[in-house]
Parts: sequence; structure tokens; C-alpha cells
Amino acid sequence: MAMNLRLDAAHDELLDALAAQERRSKTEVLKLAIEERASKTDKSARTRAIFERIVQEDADLLDALSK
Repeated sequence: MAMNLRLDAAHDELLDALAAQERRSKTEVLKLAIEERASKTDKSARTRAIFERIVQEDADLLDALSK
């Protein structure tokens, strides 16, 4: 699906620099950035869920350790 993206001059310059540095097209750089952000968000959600499960399962132990 095609999409138009409007960037201000500063962000366009940053995108140009990243594309040149990585020897990729601007489109490739943007796609990778989106994928990285999605992966990071998903990982954070999984980490929070695991943490909450541990807190619930080990509440007595965590309470004893805090004293």
C-alpha cells in the first residue's frame, strides 16, 4: 500500500543522512524503524506480563526478602 509521509526539513535531513550512512533507501530505513519499534513494544509488553506473573506467584517470597 502506498503512503505519503510529510516530514519537516530537519527530519528529512536526518532521514537522508541515515539512508546515506546505511546505504539504504529512505523507504528501507523507515520500514526498519517501524519494525524495530514494533519489536521493542512487543518485547516490553511481554516483559511486563512476565514481571507481573512473578510478582503474583512469588509474593510471599518477595515480601520476606524485603524485610
